Amino acid sequence: MSDNEKISELKRIIETTQKICVFTGAGISCPSGIPDFRSADGIYNEKIHDYYTPEQIISHTVFMKEPELFFSFYKDKMLYPDAKPNDAHIYFAELEKQGKQVSVITQNIDGLHQAAGSTDVVELHGSVHRNYCMDCGKFYDMEYIKNSSLVPKCSCGGIVKPDVVLYEEPLDENATYSAVKKISECETLIIIGTSLIVYPAASYVRYYRGNNLVLINKSSTPFDSNTDLAIYDDVVNVVHGLR
Repeated sequence: MSDNEKISELKRIIETTQKICVFTGAGISCPSGIPDFRSADGIYNEKIHDYYTPEQIISHTVFMKEPELFFSFYKDKMLYPDAKPNDAHIYFAELEKQGKQVSVITQNIDGLHQAAGSTDVVELHGSVHRNYCMDCGKFYDMEYIKNSSLVPKCSCGGIVKPDVVLYEEPLDENATYSAVKKISECETLIIIGTSLIVYPAASYVRYYRGNNLVLINKSSTPFDSNTDLAIYDDVVNVVHGLR
């Protein structure tokens, strides 16, 4: 099947499906200027520190023991306040506005699905837009974190922690339950821009019981043999073909 035929088939699937679940990773936000983590030139392959890997820096251990190092990396590499939703984010939000039942499960922490207008979004790894004082629970937005000096502090003096899932921390139970439920109940599951190697999130795909398992990714994944349709391209290019 040619690329054009694959996009035509995806268009047919979407048009004939009411209940769609979209499972997204870093690849959907790269066109918005947010770099991915695991590609050859991704953040995790950069030389960041003499004895910590990037993954270790954004761990619970480093956050607790060396918050200055954590926030130096976090502010520089994880926050993109000028990023805007791209055509892919907007396309799936528009499907919802047209009357489709579209749920989004994302591994991203950038909030771009909601910014595009999607209302049913499960954030498996939290959001950079939510930050809480570890002592009193007071809420702070991303701008406060970005503009604070060194370690962001609350008005009460406590450290303000991003509401993102760090390495060594468990996923939120409610988010996990909701993600599995939406995947298991949808008619069509579209996986976008993820390597499907980050567990436990990647394992949720196994709960899908529908007939249209679609993958849109620049490279192959461990689940390719299980898909009904695999398109290897930038998701924005694919979306342009769907319009």
